[in-house]
Amino acid sequence: MRIGIVCPYSWDVPGGVQFHIRDLAEHLIGLGHEVSVLAPADDETPLPPYAVSAGRAVPVPYNGSVARLNFGFLSAARVRRWLHDGNFEVVHIHEPTSPSLGLLACWAARGPIVATFHTSNPRSRAMIAAYPILQAALEKIRARIAVSEYARRTLVEHLGGDAVVIPNGVDVDFFARAEPRAEWQGDTIGFIGRIDEPRKGLPVLMKALPKILASRPGVRLLVAGRGDTEEAVASLPARARDRVEFLGMVSDEDKARLLRSVDLYVAPNLGGESFGIILVEAMSAGAPVLASDLDAFAQVLDQGAAGELFANEDADALAEAAVRLLGDPVRRAELSGRGRAHVRRFDWSVVGGDILAVYETVTDGVARVVTDERTSFRARFGLARD
Repeated sequence: MRIGIVCPYSWDVPGGVQFHIRDLAEHLIGLGHEVSVLAPADDETPLPPYAVSAGRAVPVPYNGSVARLNFGFLSAARVRRWLHDGNFEVVHIHEPTSPSLGLLACWAARGPIVATFHTSNPRSRAMIAAYPILQAALEKIRARIAVSEYARRTLVEHLGGDAVVIPNGVDVDFFARAEPRAEWQGDTIGFIGRIDEPRKGLPVLMKALPKILASRPGVRLLVAGRGDTEEAVASLPARARDRVEFLGMVSDEDKARLLRSVDLYVAPNLGGESFGIILVEAMSAGAPVLASDLDAFAQVLDQGAAGELFANEDADALAEAAVRLLGDPVRRAELSGRGRAHVRRFDWSVVGGDILAVYETVTDGVARVVTDERTSFRARFGLARD
């Protein structure tokens, strides 16, 4: 099958959606399908052979974060060229409501179109206000996927219609077989995420750290991700700052090794999460997980059976739970075992099969994807044709 996949966010900035698209593409290629991914990317960004650049992205506030998106006449022309050259049997668009390539591809394409909705935002006024612009694009989608029940609920409440829930996928064995690193072991807590993105919750973990150290002075916090490290520890007492080690951006291999090494993985995210791919990766590696009690996180962690939950934004609750777990190796081993068993449902062998089944429902007896002159970018805004 010839499959086109549209990534809305810049390929050179790590994120859950980009990782999901990358892994989906590589899984499908491994099964023998022909796959092309269209994504925003800077000129100097190294791209895998299956990826096509749609040009440089710009930072835009989106869903409580700052996303790097790609929009406009030049981008629209590149989308149409990619569609024309690809001769795809199905196009899979991610985040079709974001002001980026997904929406442009919806306007530009006609035929077997599948869309995945990642966003969980129950109070999105922007999405409601934009519905008249989005309607023509959304009506062309043949099948909808939501990565969680909470993403599905956002879709239903804001845009109508429904979606099948298929979670993000993970190569479970990749994380399970990673080799721990000795220097990352021994009373260690792990955190992976953008340091200066507030909704990732690192300040809550930093606030909890002195209380954790009061009970367990040998604890080290290992932080992987980009951002201002000096600002991240500014609120800590001087003696506590030495217990934080910043690893910077890490490779996929080192991320897996970090998750295999730590005694506890903490996800203190504040909100705006529709799934929680890092939790799945941590469970795959066998790391005991402690996470804020976001609805999406609770679902991924089997309502607390596969990982413990603490009250969102409550640094005292985080500290108390972390101290208890770090001092209880039997409980950590129990969580690790439950997580390893639970996470198998997120493996690409399962998730990829579910996505392919959706592709088959929209391509059965249907012509290939073609460009649609009626809803091109220029036509949408009453201008001359592309």
